[in-house]
Order: sequence, then C-alpha cells, then structure tokens
Amino acid sequence: MTEASSALTEKLATFPGRSVGPPMSAPDPVNQPMIRHWVEAMGDENPVYVDAEAARAAGFTGVIAPASMLQAWIMRGYRASVAADRAREAALDGEANATGAASSAQDELFGLLDGAGFTSVVATNCEQEFTRPLVLGDVLTASSVIESVSDEKATALGAGHFVTTRTDFTDQHGRTVATMRFRILRFRPRPKATAGDTGSSAPRMPRPRPSVTQDSSFFFEGAAEGKLLIQRCTSCGLLRHPPRPSCPQCQSLDWDAVESAGNGTVFSYVVVHHPQIPAFDYPLPIAVVALDEGTRLVADLIGVTPEDVRIGMPVRVEMVAVDDELTLPMFRPAEDA
Repeated sequence: MTEASSALTEKLATFPGRSVGPPMSAPDPVNQPMIRHWVEAMGDENPVYVDAEAARAAGFTGVIAPASMLQAWIMRGYRASVAADRAREAALDGEANATGAASSAQDELFGLLDGAGFTSVVATNCEQEFTRPLVLGDVLTASSVIESVSDEKATALGAGHFVTTRTDFTDQHGRTVATMRFRILRFRPRPKATAGDTGSSAPRMPRPRPSVTQDSSFFFEGAAEGKLLIQRCTSCGLLRHPPRPSCPQCQSLDWDAVESAGNGTVFSYVVVHHPQIPAFDYPLPIAVVALDEGTRLVADLIGVTPEDVRIGMPVRVEMVAVDDELTLPMFRPAEDA
C-alpha cells in the first residue's frame, strides 16, 4: 500500500457513523389516493392496498401501503430537490447561499473519493427490512448515516470503494418501521483504448450478471433456447413479470410459464448516458415493453437510435447472446424485425 493510499484509507475510516444530513420528514401521511395511483401505475391488483375488508381478511388492521412505496413517502418535490442541489453545490464551492446549507458528510466523502480518482459510480444493491407494514395515517421520517466504506477493492469495472448508506424510517411516534441499506461502488474507470493503439485490444467486459433465483431461472433458461417465457398463475390465469413466488391477484403459489409471441409496444423508455459501464454501448435506450399478451417487461432497445424511439412504437423481441453464457430478450422496431 502506497503512502497516498494509506492516508486515504485513514480518512475514509472516519466517515462510518456520520449523518448524511438532517432527517427528512414526509410531506404527507400515508394515504389512499397515493397508494391507488401507485398500484394502478404498477399494475398491482392486490386488494389489501385498496380494500379495507380484504386487508382485514388477510390479517391486517386495514389497508396497507405497498412495500415498494417506502421511499416515495419521503421524496421531495421537483422544486425542493433542485433548490437543495443548488444549495449543496454552493456550499461545496464555498459560496454563501440563502439556506445556509453546509456540505454533508456524504458530500465530503464523495469529494475525497473524486479527488483520489474514484470518479465513476454504479449502484450495486439495495436491501429493505420492514418491522411492520405501513398503514394509512403513518407519517414517516427518514434518517440516514454512512454505515461503511470498504477498503479499496479490485472489481471488473476497476478499483474502487463500496459505500453503504443506512436509512432508518420511523413513524410519527418515533418507532422504526423499516430500514434500508443502499450500496454503491465509487470506482476509478479503466483507461480507454485510443485510435492509435496498435496492440491487441482487451476483450470486451462481460455484461453484469442478472440475479437468477429459483423463481426466475425458467425465464433465462427459456431465453437461452430462443423463447420469451412469461410466468402465469395456474389458479386465475394472470400473467406476471418479473417472476415472483405468488400471484398478486389471488395469492396462489401455483404457476407455469407460457411462451410469448414477442410482439408489443413501447410503453415507456429512458435513454441512459451516464454512468457508463464498459459492457454497454452509449447512449443506451431501455424500454418498458407492453407485450400483446397483457404484461410488461424491461429490455434494451436495439436497431433504433434514441431520437427515433417513441411511445407506442411497435416492437418485436429478438434473443441476443450477449456472451457465451447469457442470452437476453431485446426489442427492435417491428418493421425491422
């Protein structure tokens, strides 16, 4: 370990346990309208989120909020987020600002890592643990601390440090209802080959592996055989994706898989520019595709420039072998398929 890296390690060791910033209080209590909008947008038809009688029959005291909404309750609006970002930038630049905001421990940590060359970032995982379901009327407060900063690690993306932030969510009585750990990797990007390089080029970095579980293995096995398989509840017939253990409509644990014809339309999309991971080409269009069979999935768009993607565009699946071990469904414009 060099003297510089040793000094950096000592500085990084001072950050665990420091608060990311002041606690964030939810602007609104857990409420039925927001839950209804959420489940309609997600296509989640579990009645315990909208029907008090169904919720009580399932063993709850009343309607509960989907666990996936945890962060939605404490999110700031767009204007507040922009104002906070500007205040933080001013504080980092040493400028006076109307809010009097000072840089947080997280800002200091990231500045330290940036200065050491760890300028790229990628999220690695998020873990949520719930003490109890959220119910109507709960008012959440989120308090975040830097839980850990790893020593320098060698990864496929480059050398870097893993930073884990823990957020504790408490209710209006100060009782913990959930804990979330969010981990990122701040890494030093590998140097890119230049046009003048004459030596043999290094092989392309493999695409990050998807999380294959007992519930989802059939999907990837089907893709390897050129099939787009969708999970189907054998009790009520509901198609669902991504795969999960039980049916959100009837809660049955029994399911099989049906092969999709692979036709659909672009329901929504984003174009990724940063952060850039060497395994991908950028800009990278990614779409939520509404299949003709009635379910949706997220996949890469191929054979189309980002400027030409549009909502409602007909697309057709194409199985792409991204390497010798992984085949994934991607979608291209139907007229080009």
